[in-house]
Amino acid sequence: MISVSEARQRIGQYGHSEKKAALPLLEAGGFTLAETLYAPVDTPPFDQSAMDGYAFAFDSWDGSSSLQVIGELQAGGSSATELRPGQAMRIFTGAPMPAGSDTVVIQEKVRSSGNEITILDDKLVRYSNVRPAGSQTKKGGLLLEDGQWLGPAAVSFLASTGISRVMVYSKPTVSIIITGNELVEPGGLAAEGMVYESNSAGLIAVLQQMGIAPVSVQQVKDDQGPIRQAISKALSSDLIIITGGISTGDYDLVKPALESLSVQEVFHFVQQKPGKPFYFGVAGETLVFALPGNPVAALTCFYEYIAPAICRQTRQDHFKKIVLPLSAGHKKKPGMTHFLKGRIEQGRVTILKDQESYKMNTFALADCLVELEAEKETFEPGELVIITLIH
Repeated sequence: MISVSEARQRIGQYGHSEKKAALPLLEAGGFTLAETLYAPVDTPPFDQSAMDGYAFAFDSWDGSSSLQVIGELQAGGSSATELRPGQAMRIFTGAPMPAGSDTVVIQEKVRSSGNEITILDDKLVRYSNVRPAGSQTKKGGLLLEDGQWLGPAAVSFLASTGISRVMVYSKPTVSIIITGNELVEPGGLAAEGMVYESNSAGLIAVLQQMGIAPVSVQQVKDDQGPIRQAISKALSSDLIIITGGISTGDYDLVKPALESLSVQEVFHFVQQKPGKPFYFGVAGETLVFALPGNPVAALTCFYEYIAPAICRQTRQDHFKKIVLPLSAGHKKKPGMTHFLKGRIEQGRVTILKDQESYKMNTFALADCLVELEAEKETFEPGELVIITLIH
């Protein structure tokens, strides 16, 4: 049995192959950029009106004379007419500035009479209400660097420069295998001795938080043949998550199945609570995690070990760790690292009740996991502890 820190270190030695893919920009939201991008054009591509109003040449206006309106220009339009001194053109937001103009007076600051306007804005200066060409980005200028998360604003920004396809760090393909004779799907009839299966629901949901949909979810009985067949099928994935059947009981058949498929064991059993019978192995570039069947233990192991492994591949940062003081003291037996369900309130973290590994009611209310180091027994109020954010 190894320590939590050693388990983390061993997992960190694997799964560093970063796969990349070219995606249409509209499919790239939520991924991380795998290239540095430069502007293919000036943005805006031309001097552009920032308001609805009237375009004119500021230096040709004496500050009091009216201007003759000789036309209209809307967004998407163009004009071959060059304004002469004393002339203006009705213009709308986003339209290109007509030749011979450099300033826009907003429509609320003019008095109109026929085809003439009088400007009523005594604070108007040259270039007012104009977006100069290239004022956002110049052609050839840096847009976004390799490693930038492509959120909605980043996607919109790239689209505004004309980019339609980008290279991103791929998200791993994930297969989930749920084992157990006692499991019945929610919505079905739970006969005596049966329980509703919930691990797949929790794992699918947490993967969705990371923008990943599992490629397969299989539920199998505690039988060597079906377990082996399910694992064999899943080995084409980048990452396999198995729940149940990984301890040392008569019906814990996952490890023998893994061995028969030449999966290389990296470790089995970690000094932690919950989740002591936790297995990690590799088969080529496929990472294999076998978790306890208890729902709290399975989900805790995902947050603490599997999520960081995925983040290394995708260049993303989910479920961050921070340090906060405890709101109340806590005692535990030494020898095991404890991961406890907690809630952050007024800058402190409170350890919640019902910490048993089969009780999901408290986990549903938690917003973090509190990590209490293995050899320490007493934790005082206000003592700083490491927490993992899970919302």
